[in-house]
Formats: sequence, structure tokens, C-alpha cells
Amino acid sequence: MWFLFLVRSLGSIALRKAEDVDFKYHFNFFSVNFNEELVALYGGSLQRQTKFVHECIKVILKLYRDREFAPSSVAIVGHSMGGLVARALLTLKNFKPELINLLITQATPHVAPVMPLDKYLTDFYTAVNNHWILKAQDLRNLTTLSVAGGFRDYQVRSGLAFLPRLSQHDSALSVVSSAVPRAWASTDHLSIVWCKELILATIRAFFDLIDENTRQITEDPKKRMSVLNHHFVRHPAKMFEENPEAFTNLTGAFMWITVKGSKWTYSVYNDTSSWIFGCMNTNSSMCLEAADLSWRAELLPTTKVSVYLTCRRERCFRGWLQVIGEGAVLLGALEQAVFHGKRVQEGTTGTGKGQAKSMFSNDFSSSFFPFLFSSLFKVVMLKLVDYPSLSHIVIQVPPAVGNKYTLGCEFFKEDSRTVQLPVTHLFSFGLSSNKILLNSTGLLYNVQLQHFNQIYQAFKIYIDSHCQSLRERKPSVYRLHIPWSYEDSITVAKVPSLAEISARLHIAQPPNDSSMPELNIYSSPDCQYEVILKTSLLQVLGQIVRFHAGAFPVYIVSNILLTYGGQLSTLRSTGQCSDFSLELVRTAKPYKVEPLISIVVFLQGFNWFREIWESLSLPEVDAAVLSSQDAWFPLVSLILFLFGTGIAYWSGIFFSTSLRLFSSLWLILIRPTELQKDKLITPRRLCGMVSLALVSWTTCGAFAVLIIYLQYLFKVVKLHVTVRAEQNMHNRDSGHSKETSQNSSTHTVKAQSSVDSIPEATQSPSNSRTLAEAVNSLKMHITILNLFTWIVLLNLPSLIYWLKNLRYNIRLDPDPCRSTAVILICILEILMNSSTSEVKSSKLLKIAAKVPLPLSVAMLAFGRMHLYRVPHFVTFSLLLHVLCCFV
Repeated sequence: MWFLFLVRSLGSIALRKAEDVDFKYHFNFFSVNFNEELVALYGGSLQRQTKFVHECIKVILKLYRDREFAPSSVAIVGHSMGGLVARALLTLKNFKPELINLLITQATPHVAPVMPLDKYLTDFYTAVNNHWILKAQDLRNLTTLSVAGGFRDYQVRSGLAFLPRLSQHDSALSVVSSAVPRAWASTDHLSIVWCKELILATIRAFFDLIDENTRQITEDPKKRMSVLNHHFVRHPAKMFEENPEAFTNLTGAFMWITVKGSKWTYSVYNDTSSWIFGCMNTNSSMCLEAADLSWRAELLPTTKVSVYLTCRRERCFRGWLQVIGEGAVLLGALEQAVFHGKRVQEGTTGTGKGQAKSMFSNDFSSSFFPFLFSSLFKVVMLKLVDYPSLSHIVIQVPPAVGNKYTLGCEFFKEDSRTVQLPVTHLFSFGLSSNKILLNSTGLLYNVQLQHFNQIYQAFKIYIDSHCQSLRERKPSVYRLHIPWSYEDSITVAKVPSLAEISARLHIAQPPNDSSMPELNIYSSPDCQYEVILKTSLLQVLGQIVRFHAGAFPVYIVSNILLTYGGQLSTLRSTGQCSDFSLELVRTAKPYKVEPLISIVVFLQGFNWFREIWESLSLPEVDAAVLSSQDAWFPLVSLILFLFGTGIAYWSGIFFSTSLRLFSSLWLILIRPTELQKDKLITPRRLCGMVSLALVSWTTCGAFAVLIIYLQYLFKVVKLHVTVRAEQNMHNRDSGHSKETSQNSSTHTVKAQSSVDSIPEATQSPSNSRTLAEAVNSLKMHITILNLFTWIVLLNLPSLIYWLKNLRYNIRLDPDPCRSTAVILICILEILMNSSTSEVKSSKLLKIAAKVPLPLSVAMLAFGRMHLYRVPHFVTFSLLLHVLCCFV
């Protein structure tokens, strides 16, 4: 078997696993090194990477062409964008789909890019996802598993890692690591690669997928899905069996214990072995025929050891049976056990902990399936009306000399243990709470959380347990079960204690799903549980940030663009340019932009409006797309806008403070120059403009943008230094003039002195006007520089990619910002030498002052999911400013 991408951890565990089976089967692993290219932020090389992987597959298969059991396909394990590249293989024209039969992705953003910073990235995603939707029927032979990291993965949220649900493609499975049996933990973006529990689950699945005839991964898609479900969704605490025997014959005498109550606890120090079956045909002391019920078992974590049960059917009829089993861990070397002539051998895994391989198909015993963890227990829930022919249920206790095993058994009706708890409203802000009191007399309670179905909802659930006596009890297990996706989370708490659970969703409830999330409480008898639920405002904001943080640059730039338009309006009406912070507070109002977008989204629900919209070749509004993905609600845009306003305000304060600091250092080191009016275009500046345009076209557009940005920054710092020097000189002259005026009232002034003072007096208004114009120009330049800073940041990934690959190629190809960079170079080369005196008298100033508002609306409408469009809106606004300097 052959694997690509992830090697180190998987290869090590797979080797030790192969040693356990005397190398009857083994796997060869190959890695594909992409040199850590930033393809999550720069999509220009994704197509090249896809083609490279295709060539790697062909080369690997050629290595084994003449060997016995030569493979015809490979299995791929891809981390992050590697998983997307693996899916993109199927979009290649000359790629044969039968070359891949199994694809496992880890923390891969399948739905959309985390930060859509260039068109190549979004186009690549569109091509891959559209191909998988349109060709779903042709992908039935490919089994895909996507494992997400959960809430600890701050780089790729789990909602992006869920594969699209298609009715035509039933060979895809998406899970969160916190729901994977034996893992039960969230992972960050990198640790998911070497998480020991996930690696063991993956390797065990690989070995269970082997076809003994071909010694390759099975070609049966149904078996592949069964194996993946066995290891990643619901593990029944036994070895995978493709066709387990439904019935078996048991011989030997049994000691029957009659259960006369609805609840039963039994402890034993056992030294013998037994099995677990539902008896179909019995006499007083023998079970003649048994049905295997072990596949209904489920593992849960705890800190104790195992439980099983025996009960008579007369007490179980028309009820529910719950069996909680805690099993001891078997560590170390080979052990053997013989039961009814069937030999069961236990082996060791690469971690030194036993893993059973049973030749007996009806094995339910944890003694023949040692667990990875040092503390697990097993839960079996049977709806007995589904087994009308059962007369007895036999549950086995594994043999271990001197160890105590405790069994808990209970019969109950489902409705009696299910309660509903409405969640608190979003606008309760955590000030109110809903609670319910459970007087536990049993082992399980199901608390259904009503109206908990949206991603913006987030709650804190407190479970306060109190017990009547202080005797030692097994810990309680609380599982938050989300029925429409595999994103369960499990919490283990001592009893008594106060446990805190965070209730959040990775994906919203599908439209046609009416199920409710459940809080399963595996409780201790004779204990009281109080469940308190309240809205968590911090976690609500955290969910908004988690789902929409990528749109922050759009809202920040939109606020700055509104401020820029307000400054132009003030300049036109009063002749003075207002300060950035003051103008931001005055003009950056959400009611100016949000209502229009909401109206458009509402109208797009009508066919006639959608037809008109499409006839104009306008792109779909991003808010409508997010609404269709259940990732949008009316107030989220307002919250993001306020976040953007705050970030824009404090970034402006930081920028102004930095300018003062640099200008102070400049004044200390270098003597400032006098204020003078520069020409907009000179031959020297024209040559610099052409040179930078050539740099952009022949190397990297982002590199040229960075150069012009630093040049503009230098110009603004220099202007700031000159203005400060002139202001200091003006203040000194004003103080000197005031002192001279006071002295002239008491002393006689010579006639010549009066004559000499006339030019100075006549010169003062001119200097004041020049200084005022310089101050206005400085304020305008600071705002433009704020806008330009975000353009540089949005183009930074392509610059980093170019620098990392500079030794291979001096030209970035494709370059997402080459043409935009050429335009920006021409615009900023003119603007950095302009002043407000040229703009005030322009005929286009009125238009230039009005345009930023519709541009801000368009930016929020079409830039949330396409960040690469943001520089285009800013460039258009600055272009009008340049025209104002000439017209």
C-alpha cells in the first residue's frame, strides 16, 4: 500500500503494527514536499502543485510495476491545503480517478479559503468544489474522510473542513477530532498531524482496510466506509469484522442471576473468562443459541475500571436496558486465551499497549480488546422491543486475578429520562439563565437543548452535582451530542463537583433537520444534578470572530474610505481638512452602508430581481452566499462594522503617534527644510515611475507596491518634520511679536525700525496660509497612507511567496497584483507631491467626495469573501483624487 504527504508519525506506527503481524502486510509511505509554500494565502502555485502530485503518483506506481501484488492505486493523507490539492487531482484532464481509492484529509479547508487574498485561490476552490458536485456520480469509488481539529484550531475553523453533503456521493465522512473515539480532544492546526490517538485510529483503519486476496486496500467502497465509521465515529470496543456472525451456539453451564428491580449493581473479583450474548434459546442452565449484541457498545472515557451485566428478559420487556462497563487495561506482551476451542491471541501495538485480534467473531469482551487509554468504560443501550425473541442477556466480565469489577444495570423508558431545556436568548447577555434539576436514581439522562441550532449561539453549561454520601463514585461523563454532524465533545468530572461545558456549533442545523442537540449525562446513582445554562457574551463574540475574522480588513478599509470621503467633503465646504480621528467618528456610520446591502439581499430572494441582477453581469452579494451557508445573521455585519471602526480608530492613533516619534528623531538628527510647493510631475519622477512599473512587471507587483509605499511614507515623515519645524518657528515669532508690541507702548521706536518691521508684518499672513495648507495636506496624506497600508498588507502573502522562491525564479508568475501595482505606482507618485490647495479648486472635487460612500457599500457587498477586490475600490477612489489635481 502506498501513501502520500504525511509520513513521520504514520510511518512509525504503521511499521510497529506490521511487526505485530510478522510483516504479513506492510505499508510504504512517500512524502511530497511543497517547500512550505503559502498556498493557503497565495493560490498561484496550487495548480502546479496538483500536477506535481499527479506525476509523483505515476512515478511511485512505476516502482512496483513488475512486483507481485502490484498496486493500481494509492491512498493519500493530506494536511491542510495538501488535502485540497489531493481533491484537485480529479479536476485534471488526464488524471484517472481509479489512481486514488482512499483520501484522508486533516484540518483541510474544503468549503472556502480561510483568507481569499487573490483571484487564483478563489478560482481554484470554485473549480474543485464544482467538479466534486457535478461529477459526484463518478466519485462513488473514492472514499474520503475529513478530520477537523475543533475549537483549538484557530487557523482553520472546523466548519470549513466539512465536506459538502451530496446525495449522489455517500462515500464521504467528516468528523471533528473531539468526537473521534479514544481521541476525544480538540487539536490545533499542527498537532493534528502528530496526535497519537488520531494516528493510531488511522493506522488501525488502514490495516482493517486490507483485502487479504490482493494485499491492497479493498476496492469495496461500502467496506471502506464501514471501517472508517468503526474507527472514527462509533467504536464498539472490539475488532472490526466485515461480516460478523449474527448467531452462535454456546455450550457450558451458566449461573443465572434474577434481577427483580429496575436497577442493579454487582461487583465481583473474577478469575475466569466469559462472553456477551443475547440468548435466543435457553434452558435452566444452558444458553443454546445467542445473538451478538456487542456492536451496540460504545466507548467513553473515565478514570475507573469495567462493567457488564446479566439479566432476565422478563424484567427488560418494553423498556430500555443500559449497561455501563469499565474495563482494565492490558499492557505488554503476548497473551493467549482459549474459549470453546477458539484461540484468541493478543498482540502489542507500537505504543506498548495491547491490541486484540480475535478469531472469534462474537467477542464483546474488553479483556480481548485492550484499550489505548488507561481509563475507559463501555456503554451499551438496547431497545428491547427490537429483540422480541431474546429470553436472557448474558454479559461477560473479563478475567483479571485480584481486580474488582463493578456492573451497573438499569431498565427504564426513554421518555422518563429525557428532559427538555430551552436555551436562553442571545440578547440575555448572560444575565438570565435556564436551569433544571435532575434527581438521579439511574445511570443516564438526556437533556435536549431546544432552539440551539445557529452558529452565533454560544452558551455556558454548568453541571453542579451533589451526593447524599461521601463514598467513592465513578466520575460522571457529560457528552454534548450534535445529531446533524460528528462534532460531539466529552467532559469527565468527579462527583461531587461543578463542571463547566462550552456549548458552541461548528455548522448550523440543516434546513430539513428537526433534531435537537443533547447533553447526555452518564450519572452516578443517588446524586443530584443541577444543569444551569446561560448565554456567554464573550463566546458569542468569539463565534463571530471565528467565522468572520477574515472579513475584518474589508470593514476597516471601508471605515477609512468613509473618513477619506468626509475629509474631501470638509475640504470642499470649509477649505480645511479635518483630522482623521475626528472625521472617522463623524462619518463612519453603519447606517450609511448596511441598509442598502440588506435591501439587495432581500430583493435577491425574488426571481425577477435576480434575473435583472444577472443580466447586468453583477457578482452575487457575499452576504447572500453566507446566508445560504447559514453563516450570516442580520446583526453580524453591524458588529463587524463596529469592530472595524474601533480598529481603524486605534490604528490611526498608532500611526499618528509613530509619525510624531519619527519626526522627533528626525529633528534631532537632521535639520529640516523649508516649506515649498512641489511640482506634480517632473522628468525625474517620471523616470522613477517608469522604473517601478518595470520592477512590478518583471519581478513582483507587491514588491513594487512596497517600494512606493516606503517612498510615500518617507515623504509624509519629511512633511511632518517640516510642518513641526514651521509651527515651532511660528510660535516663537508670535511670542516675539507680542513682546515687541508690549515694549512699543512704553518706549519710543525709531523710524527705521518701523520701516523694517513692515515687510515682516506683511509676510506673516502669507506664511500662515502656507503653513495651514501644509497642515491640511499632511492630514490628507495621513489618511491616504492609512488606506495604502492595508493594500500593502493584503498583498503581503504574494510578496513573501516571491521572496521565498526568489532563488528559483526572479519573476512571480502568476502575479495577482501586477496590473493593480502599475496603476497604484502612477497614482501615488503624483499624490505624494500634491497638496490640498490644488484639490480645493477642482471641478471634480464634489464627485471625488461623493464616490467613497458607494465604494464602501460595494466593498462590503462584494469584498467579504473576495479580499482581493478591496485594492480595486481604493484605487478607483485615489484615481479620482489624482484627476482633481489636474482638472
